[in-house]
Order: sequence, then C-alpha cells, then structure tokens
Amino acid sequence: MKRIQQLSILLLLISFCSCKKVIDTVPLSTLSTVTYYSNVAEMKAALTGCYNGLQKPMNVEWQLTELRTDNSKQGSPGSTASTNRDLSDLDMFTPSTSHQTIYNYWLYSYNNIRNCNIVLQKSGVIYDAAAGINNFTAVPIPTTDAERKQIAGEALFIRAYHYFNLVRLYGGVFLVHTPITAVEAKTMNRVDEASIYKFIEADLKAAIANTSALKFNQIAATDLGHANAWAAKGLLAKVYLTLNRKTEAATLLQDIISNSGYGLQSTYANVFAITNEMNSEIIFAVRYKSGGLGLGGHFANTFAPLGSGSAVINGDGDGLNYPTNDIDTATNGDIRKATIMAVYGTGTAAKLYVKKFFSPVVITDDAENDWPVLRYADILLMMAEAQGYSPSSIDYINSVRPRAGLPLYTVTNITNVTQFELALSNERRIEFAFENQRWFDMVRFNSTLTTLTSEQIMKDHFTDEFFNHYRLYVAPAPILAELYAQTKRPRMLLPIPQREIDTNTGLVISQNPGY
Repeated sequence: MKRIQQLSILLLLISFCSCKKVIDTVPLSTLSTVTYYSNVAEMKAALTGCYNGLQKPMNVEWQLTELRTDNSKQGSPGSTASTNRDLSDLDMFTPSTSHQTIYNYWLYSYNNIRNCNIVLQKSGVIYDAAAGINNFTAVPIPTTDAERKQIAGEALFIRAYHYFNLVRLYGGVFLVHTPITAVEAKTMNRVDEASIYKFIEADLKAAIANTSALKFNQIAATDLGHANAWAAKGLLAKVYLTLNRKTEAATLLQDIISNSGYGLQSTYANVFAITNEMNSEIIFAVRYKSGGLGLGGHFANTFAPLGSGSAVINGDGDGLNYPTNDIDTATNGDIRKATIMAVYGTGTAAKLYVKKFFSPVVITDDAENDWPVLRYADILLMMAEAQGYSPSSIDYINSVRPRAGLPLYTVTNITNVTQFELALSNERRIEFAFENQRWFDMVRFNSTLTTLTSEQIMKDHFTDEFFNHYRLYVAPAPILAELYAQTKRPRMLLPIPQREIDTNTGLVISQNPGY
C-alpha cells in the first residue's frame, strides 16, 4: 500500500467541452498539498488531476473485462511472448497472483482514489462509516458553499466509480477514504464487499445531491464531460442492479429518462465520432486528447491488426483484443457491426479487429477517441433489466434496435422470462461491445437474472472457440474440461495483487479463494 501514498496528481488544466479540449501542459505536480488548495482555481485544477487519473486504469481495463468474456480473445495462441502469455492467462482465467496488469490496474485505481481523497479532504468531506453518509465540514478556502460542494461532488463520483470497479473485479478491497501515511496503510486490511458497496452508495448519493442537475441541452460547453447528478444517478442505478435492488434502480432510471434531457443519437456511429464528442448519449466518459500532449488514447494502435503497417492506422497495430468468432456471427446483419469491428486481410490471413475507438493518428498511441463509461442506451436497457419481463421492458429493448437495422421484438416472439433475458443479454452484448461492459454484465446477471449465469456464458464460449483457438496454445495446451473448471465462481474474482500481501508486515491480508 506504500505506493498508494505517492502524490501522483498530474495537474493539467483541462476544460472539458464537446468539440475542443483546451489543455495547459505546464505540470504543477511538484507543489505541496500543504500549500496548494488555497483557492477555487487550485481546487478545480486538482479536480482535473482526478479526471486525468481515470486514463491509466482505463488503458488496461479491457484486459480484465472484455478479454475475460465471450467477446474477446488473445489472438496469438501459439505465441510464447511474455505479453501474449500474460493475456492468455487472463483469457483462460489462470493468472498468477503476481500478474502485472492485475497489479497495475489496482495501483492506478488507488493512486487516483488518493487524488480524490485529497480533494475531498480539502473540500471538508468526512465519511461517517457508521451512518453510511458523507458529511461536509467548514474549510478555510475562500469559496462559496456551492462551489466547493460541486467540486466535492465530482470527486465523490470518480471515487465511487473506482471502488465500484474494484469491488466487482477483486471483491473486498481496502477502504481508503482519506489521505493516509505509509504507516497508517499497514494498519488497514480488506473489508467485506457489503462495506464497500455501502461506501459507494454514500459517495454517489452525495454526488447526486451536490452536482449539477441541468438538462443536457442546458449544460455549458465548458462543463460537458464533468460528472453531474445524472451520471451519479445512472451509476448508482447500476450499483443497485448489481445488488439486486431493482425497485431502487428503476426509480433512478425513470428520473433520468423523464428529466435529464439525454437521448439516443440517430445513428450508432454518431455516438463514437470524434467530431461529436460528449453528445446527448454520453452521460459520462473517460476523455482523451490527441496532439502529442501525453493525453491521447492508445486503443487505435493497440487494437489494430499486428503487421498491418499503415493500412489500418499510422504506426501499425499491436493486434490485441481480438473479437471472437461468436460475436462476429452475432453481429451479422446488424448496422452496428461496421462501427464495432472490421476485417483486415483476405482468405485465411483475414483478421478481425476492434474498430470502435479508431480515429486517424499522427503520433502512435495518441488518438482523440473518448471512452464511454455510461451511455443513455445503457439507461434504457438497465430499465428493462430492472423491470423484468413485461411489455414495457420489451419496448425498452426495442428502443435501441431501429438504428441497428433490426426488427422489433413483440410479445409474440418474446413469450417468457427465458426469452426475455436472452434478448436483453444479447442486446447489451452488441450495443456495448468492447466498451468493457460485458464482463460486469455477466457478473451482475448471476444475481439479477434467473436463467443466465457468467459460468454458462463462458462455458459456451470455451466450447465454441476451443477447436479453432484454445487447443492451439503452446504446451501445455489446455483441455476443454480444464477451461470449464475455470468458469466456477472463485475464479470470477481476480487475485489480490501479491505485492500487497507480501509488503505488509503488520497484517495478514487474505487472498481470494482459488489462488
């Protein structure tokens, strides 16, 4: 946990807007937390550091989410390269407790949680664990109450977002809600998942109460991209769905649908166009900025086919995050497919690749594309999930199908719960393909749906891909029964990074079962 204590805020002054991201590239990270935070401008700069801190976890998140689903696979099963072997271990649910990406995601997330905790401390926010609420105390900074609560509300949203991802990936984790020293870190052990969810709920409720609730068309261009009350409500609704608290989720979702002013884009491609960023469908996104500033996205080069030169993207591709044969087949006849993926090469040399986050780049790993975290389409499909099998829920699923060029469902072709849940799962899978949603959906379905489980979905995936993919792995090649065994619940959680266990000499930190 010592690494959590490092002050890693990159204080770049960014104004998030729909068509242009204005960036001051002068780093202020050498300033002391004791002398900084003396006025509103400095508080806002620190908050910008929290937004920038979302990039590093997102850069590797696909490996812990999409790669562990039926959407994606490690595309070079015969490779002995360490990078590919690490991806294979995640793909087949066999990572070691010292897996580098598992540690990096943990580290990046906690580093940004620390960034948020500093902003929240300076804003006078104190978490009351017993009551499960955040209280606001007076602060010496010359600011209005509304200004500092808005700043705090955004930081609370970001902190909750990180913890929501951590608890779903690792289970019970360390609950750090204030800046702490390295010595204090050694006195903190993992807490149970219920305590983490209680904390997330408190953060999001406070974010809802203290951030802007302006309708989408009333939001100033300079405020687009900032977390607001609608983003907090949407994320809290997903938390409630994960906890199988469907009635509470439905209340929040209905509020967003009725009152937020957000809505679907007319075409699927418009949602992801770099000329249309922070459009009416994007409720929250991790933002990237090209131009050689160190803030561009690497996904275009990471996902482009290996050895494609400049035919697909300038600077060649790494050939990672390969779409599976199954999602290729599942998207046939779907207009969304042209935005989601493409094919490079012909015949037996043809390779699928993820296209959703592509834009022309001048510099390798420096794309403009933002990464959506919460979209209005997600709100509609979560509402269908929260309500369960009903004509109204079928209508919510149908709301995203016309722009996909697909026929609408009716009560005559969805006649029972099993058919409804399969239709919902399939719709979410394609609508949010390669947005890191599929893994979290699969985990949530274990508690919110009656007929679908993550184990069965992955068992079907391994069966489908075994002959043409998994059996080609270098010795010792897996056998199908071994792959099935990895789909059991213990392996659905990632291991706690071994460094956390080994470096804490003051406490015995438990490892997750199965590792």
